[in-house]
Amino acid sequence: MPSPLPSEKALVPFVSVENMMRLVHHIGLETLLAELTDVIEADFRRWELFDKTPRVASHSREGVIELMPTSDGEIYSFKYVNGHPKNMAQGLQTVTAFGLLAEVSTGYPVLLTEMTLLTALRTAATSAMAARHLAPKGARTMAMIGNGAQAEFQVLAMKAVFGIDHIRLYDIDPLATAKMVRNLSGAGLTVTACTSSQSAIEGADIITTCTADKQYATILTDNMIGAGVHINAIGGDCPGKTELHRDILLRADTFVEYPPQTRIEGEIQQMEPDYPVTELWKVITGQAQGRRDISQITLFDSVGFAIEDFSALRYVRDRLKGTGLYQDLDIIADPDDPRDLFGMLQRARQV
Repeated sequence: MPSPLPSEKALVPFVSVENMMRLVHHIGLETLLAELTDVIEADFRRWELFDKTPRVASHSREGVIELMPTSDGEIYSFKYVNGHPKNMAQGLQTVTAFGLLAEVSTGYPVLLTEMTLLTALRTAATSAMAARHLAPKGARTMAMIGNGAQAEFQVLAMKAVFGIDHIRLYDIDPLATAKMVRNLSGAGLTVTACTSSQSAIEGADIITTCTADKQYATILTDNMIGAGVHINAIGGDCPGKTELHRDILLRADTFVEYPPQTRIEGEIQQMEPDYPVTELWKVITGQAQGRRDISQITLFDSVGFAIEDFSALRYVRDRLKGTGLYQDLDIIADPDDPRDLFGMLQRARQV
């Protein structure tokens, strides 16, 4: 007797890495980054509707494995993500991820997808969204400190959303910078490779730090930061890892996603518990002020939050329609009679 065919509810669309790459090229990378920025901002505007909790983290000497859940009451999402800085020495990614969307009404999954690539896209889009509200108007030059796996996405999101056209690069590994110069050729940008972080930030209106060294570090010192710049600090994101000297934070107005998580993992972990921060969603909805003048130093202390992943998963689900860029996976046992799971098993026995 042949095995029964899976029911429609048993089949969950799965987006592989190959199909995610095809989807990106189908849409166009810069178009996708601009659209995703708008989707994330739309969800930030309804921030108060979401369940919010700091990510559930399992720390080890080698790194961290995390789960990032949230829900808007109709759709639930989670992302599995790791952070293992030592992986690079073994030829492995420091960050890998996958994610899931489900219906709150039934609990049934409706999308499963790779999120290693998608996390890089949503992180870049979130940075661009923050710059749209915090960076000096008319900014055209960006410094990118740390030229690893996420760096090109950060640059192209700033180009697509904010109009950045000059990029100054620095990494402690010259090969990483050379890789980035190659990858950005033909992107319509003026790209300058620099030999120090100090030289990279010269003339920059926006400074993005994206390093992975798991220790307290000082990528930028106070004397390097002049008035009027915007800083996106997106690297680190775990207890014991920072990129900025604390004196920079004393001069800056700091904006965060979710304070209970950022105070544990972000740059502000160096500061006193009452160090003042502004939640970015309040700026976006007009409940708080963002950039107020040309001399203000603004800092987006970004550690990544589950709502951004929710937005990215929602965007992918909507954009998949009509593309065929997914596989149906039979991953939910869904018997005709919900009381007869055992009978479904027995009927699948080969005679």
